Amino acid sequence: MSQTAQRGLTWLKWIEDGLLAVLVLLLVVLAGAQIVLRDFFDTGISWADPLMRELVLWTGMLGALAAVHDDKHIALDVLQRFLAPPVQKIARVVTLGFAAALCAAMAWYCLQMVQNDFGGAASAVSTRIPAWVPEAILPFAFGLMALRFALRAFAPPAHTPALLHDPAQTGSQQA
Repeated sequence: MSQTAQRGLTWLKWIEDGLLAVLVLLLVVLAGAQIVLRDFFDTGISWADPLMRELVLWTGMLGALAAVHDDKHIALDVLQRFLAPPVQKIARVVTLGFAAALCAAMAWYCLQMVQNDFGGAASAVSTRIPAWVPEAILPFAFGLMALRFALRAFAPPAHTPALLHDPAQTGSQQA
């Protein structure tokens, strides 16, 4: 990979991590303010709860994107632990290829949903944010996850799956 592409990916990762940190901080501050205002002053911020629901969606999608980037996403790799290394590579390509296809389909359908809501005047009453704004993260994140899954399918795994029962370790421990 070229140095320019590597630098671009590094910047993208920093932007994602920074945005994720800001969103989590904003969620904590808003939730804390709501608790203090409700418990001690019998009031609250009327738009905070709906906004926090929308921020949770963004935080969740950016968190999933970060997990896929670091190869720390949820994976069902039980069988892969018992396969020979050449077959592990094939299984990795198939499973991550399937995940990429699924994420690409989700990106497509989410884009259709955002386009439908963009054309309409639907918005959350309490936040006055158009409905498509909080939904906009969905096609973006699923599209990037599809790309990352596809690229990860042909890259070596970031974490080598350990065997549940490694005969070499059992023999050395008994000696």
